[in-house]
Amino acid sequence: MVSVLVRGGHSVSNMLLPLDGEFVLAAGAGFSGADTSVDPDCGPVAPARFLDPDRFSWHDPRLWRSGDAARGLFSLDVERVPCRHDDVVFPPDSSFRVGLGPGARALRVGSVWALGQKFTRDEDLAGFLASRAGRLRFHGPGALTVRPEACATPSGCVCGNAEVQPWVCAALLRPSGGHCPQAACRDALRPEGQCCALCGAIVSLTHGPAFDLARYRARLLSDFLTLPQYQALQVAVSKVPRPPQPREAPGEDDTEIQVVLAEPGPETGGAGRLARALLADVAEHGEALGILSATFRESGAPVGDGLHRPGSRVGLASGLAAALFLLLLVLPAGALLLHRAGKLRWRRREETPLGFHNPVFDVSGSVQQPPAPAPTAAESASQSYFVNPLFSATETDA
Repeated sequence: MVSVLVRGGHSVSNMLLPLDGEFVLAAGAGFSGADTSVDPDCGPVAPARFLDPDRFSWHDPRLWRSGDAARGLFSLDVERVPCRHDDVVFPPDSSFRVGLGPGARALRVGSVWALGQKFTRDEDLAGFLASRAGRLRFHGPGALTVRPEACATPSGCVCGNAEVQPWVCAALLRPSGGHCPQAACRDALRPEGQCCALCGAIVSLTHGPAFDLARYRARLLSDFLTLPQYQALQVAVSKVPRPPQPREAPGEDDTEIQVVLAEPGPETGGAGRLARALLADVAEHGEALGILSATFRESGAPVGDGLHRPGSRVGLASGLAAALFLLLLVLPAGALLLHRAGKLRWRRREETPLGFHNPVFDVSGSVQQPPAPAPTAAESASQSYFVNPLFSATETDA
């Protein structure tokens, strides 16, 4: 079963058609017969085989294009596939065929546009999927449902694709045999919702009800990514599930804002500088932005430069501990040898002076800093739609 868009004219000697399928002819498109024995332009006869029409998967991030993409911004891998609040648009006057996955979990989106119709009710969509036109375009055991609920929270909504991330990553990494490419830095970071680790930094924000996700994203674009030192960076900003925290109070929000700063190449440093600039911005304007706290993590130095930055703290601490241990062994042994040689003497404890007063450590001279003012809080929604160009891909790409 296949629906094929034909954009132009094709001259063929013979054609083997599928048992169930259709051609969608663009203006001026068509087929004509040709006698290859008398046509000087025809080379050696070789059959042209149409590629597998079932190779396209709903879960493949490479097949989707966001309708609200902006320069300097990118989407996490699971968010490159339509989220539960998104509108899905299949281009009109085209053909497509997409697999709905293994059926372990129903796909849920805000609405579906296909063949010039917008489906916002499950009953209407189910009727279309069961029709001949629907069967030509959607296949597999998976289910597709719609629920036209816009994200009403100013702080944004979680995408809702965490459960299908294994299928998303499997589809994304299929060309590379299921393996992630080697990161160009040490201690690479894997953000929530991303299939593979990357070089850069991750800023995590906790927020109150005054936080507005769309406004904060626009602030990053206008105030930071326009600066020359940050223009090469790619940034993803979204609400994600927050990892469980020790001693977490009941009722605390289980989400956070994740800001991913991805380096464009093996040279690192720009993402870390931007992360520190964002933390300084939160310290100064956090209350007005509705941000309660901010932390960040940074990947290590480029592979092969001999440096080992943030991820090397454990190794550095182990080296210092070993050096200190050796020093503690050597000093007493050396002192004992010098004492026996008569070159070093010490007094018993009762003979030592009682010491002296050190004004540097005068407790009365310390000044206690006043507590920082408590920030206030609040929230912003972002809604997007997906245009799927796939599907010019199902034209005759033999």
